Amino acid sequence: MVSTSSTVLAFDLGASSGRAIVGRLDSEAGRITIEEIHRFSNDPVQVGNHLHWDILRLLHELKQGILQTKHHGYTNIESLAIDSWAVDFGLLAANGELLGNPYHYRDHHTDGIMDKVFSEVGREKLYALTGLQFLQFNSIFQLYALQKNNPELLDRSATFLMIPDLLRYFLTGEKHSEFTNATTTQLFNATSFTWDTELIDQLGLPAQIFLPPVASGARVGSLSPAICEELDVPSIPVIAVGEHDTASAVVAVPALDDDFAFLSCGTWSLLGTETEKPVLTEQALSWNFTNEGGVYGTNRLLKNIMGLWLIQECKRTWEKEGKTASFAELVKQAEAVKPFQFFIDPDDDMFLNPAHMPKQIQQYCRDTQQTVPQTDGEIVRCIMESLALKYRFILERTEQLSGKTYRGLHIVGGGIQNELLCQFTASATQREVWAGPVEGSALGNLVVQWIALGYIANLREARKLIRNSFPVKTYHPQDEAGWQAAYAVFCQVASRSTVK
Repeated sequence: MVSTSSTVLAFDLGASSGRAIVGRLDSEAGRITIEEIHRFSNDPVQVGNHLHWDILRLLHELKQGILQTKHHGYTNIESLAIDSWAVDFGLLAANGELLGNPYHYRDHHTDGIMDKVFSEVGREKLYALTGLQFLQFNSIFQLYALQKNNPELLDRSATFLMIPDLLRYFLTGEKHSEFTNATTTQLFNATSFTWDTELIDQLGLPAQIFLPPVASGARVGSLSPAICEELDVPSIPVIAVGEHDTASAVVAVPALDDDFAFLSCGTWSLLGTETEKPVLTEQALSWNFTNEGGVYGTNRLLKNIMGLWLIQECKRTWEKEGKTASFAELVKQAEAVKPFQFFIDPDDDMFLNPAHMPKQIQQYCRDTQQTVPQTDGEIVRCIMESLALKYRFILERTEQLSGKTYRGLHIVGGGIQNELLCQFTASATQREVWAGPVEGSALGNLVVQWIALGYIANLREARKLIRNSFPVKTYHPQDEAGWQAAYAVFCQVASRSTVK
């Protein structure tokens, strides 16, 4: 590692909020420090029957983040990069204009579309080609829905850009498709590492709109003259990092071993491991695991789990009813509730985008002949215990698919601030849980920039730096008998789920 210092800027966009974080590397001290300089909400907008991302508001917030770096005295930013959630995209016309607001992945325009695609391609063939978990909001199903319901839009489209690609384009004027996010579309071949043009043609989608993927760490332009003039800033280089936020989060796992299991915990929970190549077995298909491209040629074998969205939606519903409890207060209420009374499968279809999440949870318990949670604390306790038990379920399947055993679980992301959930996870899995860092995706974003700039040698060195710079809290298993009994009940309840 070069003995010097460097300052870069990371934009980390989540499904509910975004952050602009300045990272400073002091290689002589072997430490990274970060400062959040701008935080903003990311609120979808309902227009008629459809749910959209407010993409121009996000662009405005990125500009504000760049301005804030200047106002905070950071005049030596060497590069910037963007990571975000996966699957969603924008379409550009031939003149470079955006064709409509991007759909939100929870929009209902993909309802019923998966089965139509399976009738065209075949479920087994689609998995063999792409290795991706079947989720109704995957890009393939969104595009197929457009092809069936709004073909004129695709006819006018010249370029397909995923959310970070699109925002980069707005900032630089250059169009690029980044590898890790491209692999989440279910249109990317898992073994050839290119767009699967045969699959795209078979579905009647326009193959010419997909740009050749660029590798994580590639330089993909600089702030355009118009942006520099508007913000009165220099032309900062822009780098394509692991632009799927999970790819960046996994970069930041401070693992000491090459083989490790991770949980990126936020609105979504992503639990899995790194493998040298995709796992495309019949068992992986049966269990609906996903294989996503990671930085520097790695593969992420993992499972998407509904995550803290369940609590976020409950809180949003209760706020509409006039309740003002914070997340910390809700967790405290849950802690006081008697354990192991009610369970849900967090991934049941009925929790994807309900009008009233608390009522849906109560209905699930009713449908599965359980005690029905009544208070807010009981509902939150039900969610948290169920998440922890689902983590055990997926961790054990990850071990079977990878052929490896993990002595503990690394958790990164904002969810580690929920210490009760971390403790539940250690107890449910009966393994140590190592929680930290909080800003996993942002840190992964930052260190890939430094690798691209030549300040850090490789991924192993980056993880060592992160471990030396940020605390990791260890949680030890408790109440083995109680959690083992709870797991048996959970598995019985979840077996009745609508999960496919």
